Amino acid sequence: MNKDIFDTVYKVNHSGGSGSCFYLRDLNLFVTNNHVVDGHHEVALLDNNRTQHYAREVLVNPDVDIALLATDDDFKHLPLLSLAADDSLQISDKVHVAGYPYGMPFTLTEGTVSSPKQLMDGQYFVQTDAAVNPGNSGGPVFNGEGEVVGITVSKFTDADNMGFAIPVNRLREMLVNIGDEIDRETFKVMCRGCDCLISEKENTKYCPNCGSKLPDGIFDEIPLGPLAVLCETALKRLGINPVITREGEDEWRFHMEDTEVRIFTLDDPYLALASPVAMLPKNNVEAVLRYVLATDFGPFKIGVDNDDQILYFCYRVPARNIKDDTFEELCGNIVRYCNEVKNISATLINEYGCRHSNYSKLNS
Repeated sequence: MNKDIFDTVYKVNHSGGSGSCFYLRDLNLFVTNNHVVDGHHEVALLDNNRTQHYAREVLVNPDVDIALLATDDDFKHLPLLSLAADDSLQISDKVHVAGYPYGMPFTLTEGTVSSPKQLMDGQYFVQTDAAVNPGNSGGPVFNGEGEVVGITVSKFTDADNMGFAIPVNRLREMLVNIGDEIDRETFKVMCRGCDCLISEKENTKYCPNCGSKLPDGIFDEIPLGPLAVLCETALKRLGINPVITREGEDEWRFHMEDTEVRIFTLDDPYLALASPVAMLPKNNVEAVLRYVLATDFGPFKIGVDNDDQILYFCYRVPARNIKDDTFEELCGNIVRYCNEVKNISATLINEYGCRHSNYSKLNS
């Protein structure tokens, strides 16, 4: 198996969580599960180096749980994936499940085919004993030759070694049915009754061709909450596309120049911003601490993680303080914080001999 094929497997992030996907170079499209992106027409794609790409959902087939994603970025450098023949899998064949379980970095697990045609809920699935976990959904299952034999979809939560994948023939049938009809700018749904493509612009509950009922809310997007609106307004003012920074519900991650910025919520609840601006130097630590203690950072603070010796620049706001009359002030503080991150990191490194943290782009 050519290990370069693993470069085609990306993580899918949005405001509701994460999953996996893989790239079909001949179509210039990414494939994932419909349930991975359901309600999120704009998503972020990340490779294992956490390079962020904007993508949009262009076609879903909810009946077989497959979605296609388009992006304007160039992925021609990625290897060409092959789809295996429909009848290629046999019991006991070796397979590899690729993806990003639990939002972790890229992971590959190996197993065998327990059943190439396991019938459940009226549909056939590939059953494998390879480890499958939340976050693997939408990723590819490869055979020993590096061909795609399935799309990971689920596991039994109460059982070990029972993972399931959509057989690759369902993807192939979908691609044959759409032919050259892919509109890379408009979200469409494939009708389960006649396979015609229905645009969100039609805003219908029924297929205009055969009358089949579409899944409820299939064209709807999940709205952002007040906290997300605040944070994403600030990101837009910084010139950052908030979609590519999303890491789940009320969580964002991005870089200001070389320094990582994390925005998230704490249980109390608080809105929190934290940036690993530098690592303490091996010498002259006292000078750094004097600078930290003597400097007025306004509403922001600097703390030291004693375990990893990292200096964190922080900002915290009680969620109850996020109101209409405080929106502009808090939004301005987030913008100011992000701009200050760059300056503080440069000061600590250039003037006090601190080191770049492992989260810096320079160390990624």
